[in-house]
Amino acid sequence: MSTTRAAPASPSRRAAPERGSSGGGDRRLTWRNRLYRFDMRYMPYLMIAPFFLLFIVFGLFPLLFNAVVSLRNYRLDDPTLPYWAGVENFSRLVGDEDFWNALYNTFGIFLLSSVPQLLLALVVASLLNRRLRAQTWWRVGVLLPYVTPIVASTMVFSVFFSRDFGMANWVLGLFGLGGPDDPIDWRADKLHSWIAIATMVNWKWIGYNALLYLAAMQSIPRDVYEAAAIDGAGPWKQLWRITVPMIQPVVLFTVILSTIGGLQLFTEPMLFDPNAQAATGGPNGEWQTIAQLIYKVGWKDLNLGYAAAMSWALFLIILIVAGVNYVVTNRLSGGRK
Repeated sequence: MSTTRAAPASPSRRAAPERGSSGGGDRRLTWRNRLYRFDMRYMPYLMIAPFFLLFIVFGLFPLLFNAVVSLRNYRLDDPTLPYWAGVENFSRLVGDEDFWNALYNTFGIFLLSSVPQLLLALVVASLLNRRLRAQTWWRVGVLLPYVTPIVASTMVFSVFFSRDFGMANWVLGLFGLGGPDDPIDWRADKLHSWIAIATMVNWKWIGYNALLYLAAMQSIPRDVYEAAAIDGAGPWKQLWRITVPMIQPVVLFTVILSTIGGLQLFTEPMLFDPNAQAATGGPNGEWQTIAQLIYKVGWKDLNLGYAAAMSWALFLIILIVAGVNYVVTNRLSGGRK
């Protein structure tokens, strides 16, 4: 049995090299592939890394360090105290009348500011979502209070709520609720001071929240409102039965944001006091908030350990209240996922 060997291919039959291919071309292709893989795999992490680095340095580390300080006897005016205090700073909060007074004031101002603020923002956003003349100017106008420096606006409102020459009493006098003969002292008791400070907060944040709601309303199809109008639903019913359930994620976001900001309120009550450096929130603490008390204990009384314990207590309170608000708002707005 004989075998035959295949004749070697002639040079003319050999596969000719592709045009433009060379060792350098292979290297360029490999370099591009590597660059593409690097761009797809690692560039997203490099782009978001600065945020996490800054958060670790200025967010996470101070939070953990504050937790350590809350367990110490950290007084700047008495370094001879024992190093560790354990839970003594936290147990002291239970019987601290100043802490409970500040917590009471904080929740009072929070309720008077956050609830009307979000409700009015919904109404304003609903009005801005209609066809109006000079629509852009109206939308920009509601944002002006937000871009106004908070110190400047608070100082103006402090004069506005002055007892003897404030415009607030003059306006109320037009409706027979006060006036030059019987002016309201906005700094004399809790309720009036809470109303004054809540007015400052609402004035600044209603426009900001309204624009957030307006941006969400723009994604709702007009056909939904037209069908509701044919069925006899008026503007008010459309707002609460259609608009609010369909922008529920944004509503939840603003509720959480206003909860955090309301319970951390500091600048408005601080500057509302003529004697702002004392951080007492009035002669008898009528409007002193938790944030003010933390500042006073830490930097006026120089008790940083106790101030750190208050900070952590406030942190836990914000988490609890924000969670409760999330659940309640989620159910009231329709419970849509």
